[in-house]
Amino acid sequence: MKTNRILIVGGGTAGITVAARLRHADSRLEITLLEPSDRHFYQPLWTLVGAGLADKNDTVRPEAEFIPRGVTWIRAAAVAFDPSAKTVTDSNGSLHSYDQLVVCPGIKLDWDAVPGLRASLGKDGVCSNYSFETVDSTRRAIEEFQGGTAIFTMPNTAVKCGGAPQKILYLAEDAIRRRGLRERSKFLYIAPGASIFGVDHYRPALEKIIAQRGIETLFRHHLTGVNGPRREIEVTHVETGDRRTIAYDLLHVTPPMTAPDVIRQSPLADKNGWVEVEKFTLQHMRYPDVFALGDASNLPTGRTGAAIRKQAPVLVANLLAYRAGSPLSARYNGYTSCPIVTRRGRMMLAEFDYDGRPCETFPFNQAKERFSMWILKKYILPRLYWHGMLRGRA
Repeated sequence: MKTNRILIVGGGTAGITVAARLRHADSRLEITLLEPSDRHFYQPLWTLVGAGLADKNDTVRPEAEFIPRGVTWIRAAAVAFDPSAKTVTDSNGSLHSYDQLVVCPGIKLDWDAVPGLRASLGKDGVCSNYSFETVDSTRRAIEEFQGGTAIFTMPNTAVKCGGAPQKILYLAEDAIRRRGLRERSKFLYIAPGASIFGVDHYRPALEKIIAQRGIETLFRHHLTGVNGPRREIEVTHVETGDRRTIAYDLLHVTPPMTAPDVIRQSPLADKNGWVEVEKFTLQHMRYPDVFALGDASNLPTGRTGAAIRKQAPVLVANLLAYRAGSPLSARYNGYTSCPIVTRRGRMMLAEFDYDGRPCETFPFNQAKERFSMWILKKYILPRLYWHGMLRGRA
């Protein structure tokens, strides 16, 4: 059993960013990273890939490129946590002890939670932007669509990038309009919420877009079944449980999501299965040696890379303060960002905190479609991610 001064579980956006920032803060720290994948993905660009506006190959790079110098990378996944003993067991059967643990293994896409979904994915008009393996199915489905009913769904669960299900809706509608097929097409957005967006500052602008472009909505419902051969779906009302069947020609599904099984089955989890942390300090509520951020945490904010960008420096500052026996004074205010692409060449940038208050970066109304924000999404943010955030510099 090897003792790791700081053990990080998960080498995605959160894990790499935290590792890089820790190395910048103190190059003497002994840091070990558990991550099984040899590939690293920039997932926000998958929206544009699915719409045929970006190259999928630009969203993936070797994981090894981003492991900070001096950090020990173990290509394995965590399979068990024992925070009382301060140990983690990995998929190679090795046991790791730690002084401090950072938990950020990401989120689980639960394709099997919707009967019939996995069997139809990539065929029968069913597609999804939510994985590297399936994103091309969205591009093909939009290109092959010749009219009819196009449905886009949002699950009744937590979801990474809560705006993504409607971004591909807008881009697909725009593409079909440009091809002259809009008059013979119906676009329907199905979501469990009560409105198109949960933050008041941005909702009216999105409601206006929905109305102007003739997009239909079915709120307070979620997808509960897919019959690909018949091109039908079942949707269920989130309160009454009433079910109905709807025919489709194109179906884009955002799958239900949960915390990874290893988290849900561990002592680290809250009653809903997420890592239980104090929402301002990111320290675990019951195990002070444990910190968490990102998609697997129970932080009540959007699960986005932009949120991690603000969480990481707070976690690093508080982890180092804890090691030094000092008060945890850094605070995360719940900031998250949702770049909402509304059509080719236009985007809104929603930024807000725990209380839904706008935390906008630019000195203009961001609740408006702008070409400049499109440039930010397509060209600037990917570079900021690869060369800044993952290097601990932004």
